[in-house]
Amino acid sequence: MLASTLALAFSPNYVAFAVFMTAIGATTQGVFLVGFVIGMELVGPTRRTFTGIVSEYFFALGLVILSGIAYFIRHWKYIEIVCAAPFSIVLAYWWLLPESPRWLILKHRYEEATIVLQKAARINNVVLPDDLLQTSDKGKDDDTPKDGKIWQLFTSRVLLLRTLVIFINWCMVTMAYYGLSLNSGNLGGNFYLNFFLSGLVEFPAYTLVLLLVDRVGRKRLHCISMIMGGMFCLSTIFPILFLDERYQPLTTALAMLGKLGAAAAFAIIYMYSAELFPTVVRNAGMGASSCIARLGAIAAPFIADSGDRIGGKLGKAFPLVVFGVATIVAGVLALHLPETLNQDLPETIEDGILFGTPAYKAKKEDVTILATINTAFTNDEDTVTSQINGETVSKL
Repeated sequence: MLASTLALAFSPNYVAFAVFMTAIGATTQGVFLVGFVIGMELVGPTRRTFTGIVSEYFFALGLVILSGIAYFIRHWKYIEIVCAAPFSIVLAYWWLLPESPRWLILKHRYEEATIVLQKAARINNVVLPDDLLQTSDKGKDDDTPKDGKIWQLFTSRVLLLRTLVIFINWCMVTMAYYGLSLNSGNLGGNFYLNFFLSGLVEFPAYTLVLLLVDRVGRKRLHCISMIMGGMFCLSTIFPILFLDERYQPLTTALAMLGKLGAAAAFAIIYMYSAELFPTVVRNAGMGASSCIARLGAIAAPFIADSGDRIGGKLGKAFPLVVFGVATIVAGVLALHLPETLNQDLPETIEDGILFGTPAYKAKKEDVTILATINTAFTNDEDTVTSQINGETVSKL
């Protein structure tokens, strides 16, 4: 990512520019998604919300900083060089990050998983039996697959429909999110200020998600964010078509509220889909979702620029109408997804099929490996005593 970003600034022609830009897109998604998944898998159920949402603050911070960089450095090549510099910081600490114990256990790499879990347990002041993983998983090597393939998400009707709904939501929310950011220059007024505001509005969006997602639930809050954001985008029709230029701030405010809804939905869909995909295909599922989302990102600039081709007040309103309708439709479809609030993450493809049913809850009541992971990543102030394999440990 660092190399491709620096190389982009020195592209000799358009072909090289396109190649390096493609490399940046691929590596950026890999770094962000894998980091997000690892963060989600390194904590227990009560900490998933905080972990999933807080990472989004830094995404918004990057947008705000970018607006300042672009304002003071007006040449795109120098902007690329400045933006590449922070990537070097990652190279200094990546080796400090632990591997996901869930993934290690599913790969039957128990010694490595034990090291991670025991380290987490020491930090959180809880005690785990030394042989817990070996005894709890004894005789199960043939029952749990080490690997999952992305195509397995399409092998059952339940997973097929669920995956398609997730893909649609990723595509639509990405299109609206980036489209509204790109469309900030078409709203009138100062372009840099509009872009700054489009980044700044994400902070209250993520704060609202952080405060409400564990009370309202992932599914309900995601649907509300999508539908409300879409309605704010659609409502811009009225000041654009029926009011004069004096009311331009009203149009900008409504568009920013639409961006707030899109940003909130974007934060939730990351966490929500990571909780819905089984561990054996979570990275692949998130990667596929991000890949589908790029279709929306590809369409976003064309939709945003369509206003110039259409022209007039209708052209100014058209992109916002498209983004509004798309998010409302996706939000309604998300009502068919199961709730993941306070639920154990699905580990296998079978778990994914059963997820959200009484049979899944009954199955998870007997699984001790999951309790081991949740216990290790739980602070002793938030624990209660439970029995696992005859040993007394702290458990969520």
